[in-house]
Amino acid sequence: MTETDAPTVVRQLSTPESAELATLASVFEDLQFVLKCCEELVARLARPAPPDGDDVLSHALWSAALIAYVRCFSPAGAAGRLTVSDLERTGLQGEVRQWHQMLVTLREHLTSSETNPRERFVIGAAQDADGLAAGIAIVSAPLPSVEELSVRQTGRLALELTKLVDERMEQQQRTVFESARAMSVRLLGALPEVRLDPSA
Repeated sequence: MTETDAPTVVRQLSTPESAELATLASVFEDLQFVLKCCEELVARLARPAPPDGDDVLSHALWSAALIAYVRCFSPAGAAGRLTVSDLERTGLQGEVRQWHQMLVTLREHLTSSETNPRERFVIGAAQDADGLAAGIAIVSAPLPSVEELSVRQTGRLALELTKLVDERMEQQQRTVFESARAMSVRLLGALPEVRLDPSA
């Protein structure tokens, strides 16, 4: 809110400026989600591995973090979304673009609708002592699990992008507010009301 007084009624704005602010807010929340996933992952990876070696929760957290991270970007430069050029504005040193592209590729791998992203399977024919087929063997090879360094680097990148988005949200909020202030009481009152209390 930019007003100091508590609002009595909130009206829904449907302008390009308000749509961009809504997108920025969504991107900000996604980046916060990435940070929370990375924090939880770092804590989990510091603990002993599960006895069966299959850490389902860590895989789920890493997958969710990557999905949310990539969703923040728009190759077409949609208003409110991040672009690859924003990576240079973070001030991070090193191959930031390459790391970003690796995360995008990994997200595509983890969300594949055709291949299992956790294990590779090979089917073989088991031979008996005479060399004849005696049965079928299904051999699985688990793919490497997420490493702590990857999680920490991804979390740091999400943190720096959060700061960038937060600055843009502040600027855009001022723009939207000025646009709303320019509306007449009649026009503003004709807009749909937004319920602040969903249970009401």
